[in-house]
Amino acid sequence: MQNKSKFQAGAEKTAQKQRQIQQTIDKTDEKKPHKESAKAMQAGARNHPQSPVSKQHLTKPGKEADLEAQPMYDAPYYKGSDKLKDKIAIITGGDSGIGRAVAVLFAREGADIVIMYLNEHDDARQTKTMVEKEGRKCIAISGDVSDRKFCLADIEATVKEFGGIDILVNNAAFQLHVPDFEDLSEEHFDCTLKTNLYGYFHMAQGVIKYMKPGSAIINTGSVTGLMGNKDLLDYSLTKGGIHAFTRSLGTHLIPKGIRVNAVAPGPVWTPLNPADKNVKAIAKFGQDTPMKRPAQPEEIAPAYVFLASPQCSSYITGEVLPIIGGYIGG
Repeated sequence: MQNKSKFQAGAEKTAQKQRQIQQTIDKTDEKKPHKESAKAMQAGARNHPQSPVSKQHLTKPGKEADLEAQPMYDAPYYKGSDKLKDKIAIITGGDSGIGRAVAVLFAREGADIVIMYLNEHDDARQTKTMVEKEGRKCIAISGDVSDRKFCLADIEATVKEFGGIDILVNNAAFQLHVPDFEDLSEEHFDCTLKTNLYGYFHMAQGVIKYMKPGSAIINTGSVTGLMGNKDLLDYSLTKGGIHAFTRSLGTHLIPKGIRVNAVAPGPVWTPLNPADKNVKAIAKFGQDTPMKRPAQPEEIAPAYVFLASPQCSSYITGEVLPIIGGYIGG
C-alpha cells in the first residue's frame, strides 16, 4: 500500500506539471491566435497558380485544349540525363494532364512514346508534337481501354512499330462525383470500374509477355484510394483497388524482373477535375491541402521518371508513392 501511495503521489505530481505546461500554452494561444497562411506554398523551380486556378466546368471527357487556365506540363527547368534512353513506353490517358507531362519527360529522358486516349484528338496531337520536339518518336492511338481487344491491338501495334515494350503507364481514368450514394447508378459504377480497373488489368496482362527484366509498370492511383472521398465512392474504390493490385502484381512479377509501382496524386490541375466538379467546387479545388493549391502536372511527372528508370529505382517494387501536397494533422 505504501508503494501504491508513492506511485499515486508521483502521478499527481506529474499531472500537476502537465497542467502548468498547459496553462502556459493556453496563455500563449490567447495572445497569439493561430492563423493559417492564405498563401499557397511555392517550392518548385517556378511558381504555380494558387487556388482558384479557374472556375471553368468542362463536359466529359474533358479536353485540355478547352481549358482557359492551361495546365503546366512542360517542366522547362527539368534537364534530361538519358535515364530512359531508347526505352519504349506506352501511356494510357497520355493525351493530357499527368499523362501528357509524363510523355514529355519520358521523351526528354530518351524514350519513344505511344499514347492511348479516348477521343480528345486535339490534345493528343499537341502531346505528340511536344514529344517530337524532344527528339523522340510518338504514336497516338484513339480507343477505349475498357475494351480488351483495343488494348491488345495497341500493344501489338507498339511491338510492331518499335520492337518491344519497356514501360507501361496505366493512367486513363473516369471520375464523376455523386453527392448521394443512392444516386450512384449501376451504369455509372460499371463505367468507372471498367475504365479504372479493367483498363489497367487488360494493359498489364497484355504487355508482360513482351517485357524483359528491368522493365516497369507504373499505375496512377490517388489520394482517394488512401483516404477515401465521400463524393467519389466508386472512384475511390477503384483507386484503392489499384494500390492493392500494384502491391500484389509487384510481388508476382519479381521472378520476371518486372517492377510494378504506383503514384498516388492528390489534387492536380488536369481536365479530369473540371469535367467532374461544378463551377463552385472547382473554384475551391486544392485549397484543402496544406500547400493551399492543386499540383500542376509537371510537379507529378518526375515521380514517374524515377519509378520507370532502372538507374533510380531498381530496388523498388510494389510501392505506392503519395504526392498530395502535405498531410493535415488531426
